[in-house]
Amino acid sequence: MARRGSGAHARQRGQGMTEYIIIVALIAVAAIAVYQSFGQVIRSQTAAMARELAGEDGTAESRAAQEASARAATQTSARSLKNFTGNAGLGGTP
Repeated sequence: MARRGSGAHARQRGQGMTEYIIIVALIAVAAIAVYQSFGQVIRSQTAAMARELAGEDGTAESRAAQEASARAATQTSARSLKNFTGNAGLGGTP
């Protein structure tokens, strides 16, 4: 009887591990999507902070981050579900 209990316990552990892996994968996909959208902004801000911490002037990197942020905002406002894939002009029904 102890064997059945240990088998059920192993199945539960396997199920829990599978759920954990799925959650981690979803978080990774979301992080990749965010990084794709704001990657240049993040890189520029990180470079500016690194230069400032090193005692150098990070103004150029900070300006690059602001410009990248403005470009990202423009691209985001220009996209909707209709034109996100580039198929908006194909004349489909709305």
